Amino acid sequence: MRSTSGWDLNCDLGEGEPWARTRALLRQITSANVACGGHAGDALTMERVVVEAKALGVRLGAHPGVVGEFGRGEVTLSPGQLQTLVLQQVGAMNHLARQHGSRLQHIKLHGALYHAVENDDALGRAYVEAVARWFPKVKIYARAGGRVLTLAAKAGVSAWAEGFIDRGYRANGQLMPRNQDGALLTRTREIIGRLHEWRQTGGWKSLEGPWVAVPARTLCLHGDTPGAVALARALRRAMDR
Repeated sequence: MRSTSGWDLNCDLGEGEPWARTRALLRQITSANVACGGHAGDALTMERVVVEAKALGVRLGAHPGVVGEFGRGEVTLSPGQLQTLVLQQVGAMNHLARQHGSRLQHIKLHGALYHAVENDDALGRAYVEAVARWFPKVKIYARAGGRVLTLAAKAGVSAWAEGFIDRGYRANGQLMPRNQDGALLTRTREIIGRLHEWRQTGGWKSLEGPWVAVPARTLCLHGDTPGAVALARALRRAMDR
């Protein structure tokens, strides 16, 4: 069921998790980022999520990623190769959505690709240009305070700033690498506390100490975070208050 209070909770799905977890998470979130066969997912899982998301009124998004290391390895794509990846993976997701009478609402890159377009101007521009050319009515979900949001605004592409409710932040506003202590938050009290802090201040404390501004329109809870379903339920209750 979609929120009517203006908030958005998104989750990466169709990444090989048990179907029971997928369905349970879809009942708590408002936007689903569906793996499109790059880092994970296949035609069957994509279609199942499309159908379930439509039945529950969940916003549908494409979640393209690079092959290998679950999409978290080094990105060596050229700008042209990135555009081809976006066209192929998002195009497949868009086709399935249309077949089932749904609409693709957004695109959110996965893992290393998500960070690569923030750190490399040529890749960031290529990404935004691809969306503007082939998916002009589709939003981009991108890191709050990052490069992609600025590029999207200049190109006239709709974009929502994203904050990661279950990830540790560095003082510069970037995510703490997953192989470092504190990179992943899994305790309900800690995550709900972060939500309250964000609502009151527009940001939260970084792992390095300083406060970080997170001017987000959508918050992400990862589907593979331990206890994700219980965390999603707790977040939904807190966000609905």
